[in-house]
Order: sequence, then C-alpha cells, then structure tokens
Amino acid sequence: MNPKVDFYFSKTKAWQEELEQLRIIALDCGLTEELKWGCPCYTFQNDNISLIHVFKDYCALLFFKGVLLKDPDGILIQQTKNVQAARQVRFTNVLEILEMKSTLMAYIYEAIEVEKAGLKVELKKTEEFVVSKEFQFKLDQIPALKTAFYGLTPGRQRAYLLHFSSPKQSKTREARVEKYMPQILNGKGLNDE
Repeated sequence: MNPKVDFYFSKTKAWQEELEQLRIIALDCGLTEELKWGCPCYTFQNDNISLIHVFKDYCALLFFKGVLLKDPDGILIQQTKNVQAARQVRFTNVLEILEMKSTLMAYIYEAIEVEKAGLKVELKKTEEFVVSKEFQFKLDQIPALKTAFYGLTPGRQRAYLLHFSSPKQSKTREARVEKYMPQILNGKGLNDE
C-alpha cells in the first residue's frame, strides 16, 4: 500500500468498503499502487494496468487496455462511445466485489500478460474524427486558427473535435467553437489552464 494514496480511500464515504476491497484485490495481484489523475492507479513494471475511481451511482475498476481483454464473463463496460481502449467493471455494493474476486483477479492477470506481450490498442486516427461544419468553417476562414489547431498534439485535437461535434444544435456547436478559439490560438488544449 502506498501511503500517498491512503487519502483517496478515506475521502469518499459512499464507496469506502468497495474501494478497500478493490484495493486489496489489485495489491494481491502484485501490482504497484500509485496516485495518478487523483486516483489509485495500479501498475506492473511502470505500465498502467488498472485504476479505481468513483462516480455518483457506482464505483469502478478500470482496465487501461480493457478492449484487448477476452472478457468471457461480459463484465467490461465501455464508459462512453468515445472511449477507445479502456473498459471498466462497475459495482454498486461490496458484495458484488467479494463475489467477483477470483474473476477480477483473473482479468488483472490477463491485463498484466497483455502488457508483458507489448500489445497495443489500435486507436482511431485524428483524421477519422468528425469535424463539425461550424469548426471547419472557422478553420477555412482563419488561417492562423488552422495552423494553431494542427500544431496541437493529436490528443488535444481529438478532444476539441469531440467537444465541438457532440451538441445536436448548430448554435451550440458554434458557441463552443467561438469560446475555445482563443485557447486554440494560444496553443492550449481543451482542459489546459
């Protein structure tokens, strides 16, 4: 157990028992406990294997390369349609975790084998993401915006493309583009300060 991570397990009252059990399972598999993205992250030889995180209605054990796991029990969930590699197992009570302990350990061991084998997830290329017509219009009209946007890292480009194309109404898409144009022109990603 990593003392730097202890605070996470005591800060949330709603899922305390569940989180403790998930922690024990991950550590029993020989993983190293670290704090990443403000959550307990479990690694094998510095490779991310799993992460414990909480939501309002459930807590979850996330597998970074979950899409590569066989999932014979059908327990892995794609968090949103835009998540490409990670998959999570969701829990709403501690009994579910205790009943699934051996299954969860088997999935963790398989995730370790995926890392040992050096398997990679084939991610969708940035060019495959939808560019909203509102953003494309601005890119065509403002050369500096186009240059700045394509100067961003692929991950930052994808974040903007998803953010700009997700609203149903054109007016909302246009407002988002307008709001973030200065940030793009300053070379910053969607969530950069």
